[in-house]
This record gives sequence, C-alpha cells and structure tokens, in this order.
Amino acid sequence: MSARPDGRLFVGCYLYDVVLKDELERGGWVVPPRDWRRAAHKCADMVYSRLSGEDPFLDSRIAYIAETGPKDNRVKRLAIMDSDGANHRFITSGRTPALTPRYSPDYRKLLYLSYDDGNPRIYVYDIGTGRQTLVTESSNPTFAPRWSPDGQWILYSMAVSGNTDIYRVSANGGPSIRLTNTPGIDIGGSYSPDGNRIVFESDRSGSQQIYVMDANGENQKRLSFHGGRSATPEWSPRGDQIAFTHIAGNFRIAVMSPGGGGLRYLTNSWQDEAPTWAPNGRIVQFFRTERNSGKTALWQVDLTGRNERKLPTPVDASDPAWGPIID
Repeated sequence: MSARPDGRLFVGCYLYDVVLKDELERGGWVVPPRDWRRAAHKCADMVYSRLSGEDPFLDSRIAYIAETGPKDNRVKRLAIMDSDGANHRFITSGRTPALTPRYSPDYRKLLYLSYDDGNPRIYVYDIGTGRQTLVTESSNPTFAPRWSPDGQWILYSMAVSGNTDIYRVSANGGPSIRLTNTPGIDIGGSYSPDGNRIVFESDRSGSQQIYVMDANGENQKRLSFHGGRSATPEWSPRGDQIAFTHIAGNFRIAVMSPGGGGLRYLTNSWQDEAPTWAPNGRIVQFFRTERNSGKTALWQVDLTGRNERKLPTPVDASDPAWGPIID
C-alpha cells in the first residue's frame, strides 16, 4: 500500500506459490483512504477465486432488519453493512417498522416494506442520495417485495378478502398485475437468474410448500415433496439450486435443485430461516433464533453445511439480504 500525490491509496496484492516459487496472481486498486477495506476485500476475492475456482463474494454488502425493544413492541430498522459486518449503519429511524429488504441488481437502491400510518407501503430507497420513492401502497396486508434480475419489476404478495396472491408492479410504480389466483396463501416470489421463472411458497395443497411458475404466472407446479412444510424459497444466483426453510419440528436451512430433487440440509439448529445467497451462490446467509432467549442473529453457512459463521451486529438481526458484487 502506498499513497499517491492526489491523496488516494494504491493497494497492490500478490499471490505466490512458495513451493514452486511462482507468482500465481496479482492485482492493484487505487482507492480513496476511506475505501481501504474495499481494496482488502478485492484482494481477498482475488485470492479466493484463484485458489477455489469460484466467483468472488467478499466485496459485497448485506442489508437486514435491526431489532430492538421488547417482544410485544419491537423497533425494526433497516440497516446495511459490509459482508463481514464492518461499516455498519442504520438507514431508517424505526419510527415505522421496516421489513424484508432487498438490494437492487445495480446496488444503488434498497427495496423494503414499511407500515406507515398502519398501511403497508413498498419503498425504494436510493442509497447514494437518501431519497425514498413509494412504489405501491394498499390498505390490504402486503408481504415480501422482491426485485426482478433486470431491476425493472417488483414482485410482492397481497391479501385481498382473505386470499393472498403474488403480484408484479413496475419498479417505477403503476398498476399491479396479479400472477397467481388460487385459494389460500401464495407468497414470497423469487426470480430465477434469467428472469424466466419464479419460485414461491403456497399452502394450496393444505400446508406450506414450494412451487414454481413462469414469470407471467403460467405453468404453476409444486416442487417440494419432502414431508413437513417448506417456506421462504430463494433462487441461487447461479441458477443451480433453491435455498429454503424446511419445517419439520425444527426450522432448518435446506437446498434443492430447481426440479425439486437433491434435498440437502445445511443447518440443524432449533430455528433457522429466511435464506439469502452470496453473490457467487456458494454461501447461504440466514437468521437464527435462540430457543431460550428469543434473540436473533445473522449466520452464514457454505454449501457443505460444515462451516457456520455468526456475523457481528450491534443489535438483534433478522430478514437478511445479500447484495451482488460491488462494481
């Protein structure tokens, strides 16, 4: 690391094979002093990718819901931080609850749900300017807004006359299009990386299970036949797996193929839920609730299921969302 005449830093990174006495990789980044940690993340990503053959994931950020206060009066604020927990900051004040955040594909905005004046509203928050834009609002219960991969559309679920369906609305606002129309609860849509399909949960069979449909709502079919209940599905950025919460006694994080086969459990705790993928599709983040205290925290686990890691947060944490690699 060295300082440049313009005040910025040059950070060089070199990877050597000490046995072969050969340089394997090198990289360099010019950053303002405040971004020295980003340069370190870029270096770590270079090393990780060269040694593992996988895409990088460390130079990314995480959004989540920061929770404080008693159980019957929780304050829920939107917060963001680096992938390792550093550079933490709160985005909303907690005056009204914030729920289910998601980064936009270009990392410039955050999508989340808020209950202003008791009515649910879906907002897009511009991280650079702090400007907040209302996408849609309703007096009906609304849940789980999600971006499309191109950032043009937002999925969400809304309950009308006791029936909950999945809708699509432009990210700029406007009329909503209903994609499901079945008795019961359809909720939690997540697009495939190519934007052609949507995975979601529904209780149309009598219990929470995972279904898939085309992006226009056609060809709906059930994927999960694993016993118990299945909820909160999230499609991998690589497109090869779907992470979800499997509920059979305990809540466990599991993955399966997009066709519904190949079930594998990644965790085996009392209550793990709401998985979200690292940008490279090799690590899953979720939140864990402790059995006795009820405290919640963010955890990560790789696809082997053997390497769990708790992320540091200043308060209780839930509803994590992992963003893409930063440009």
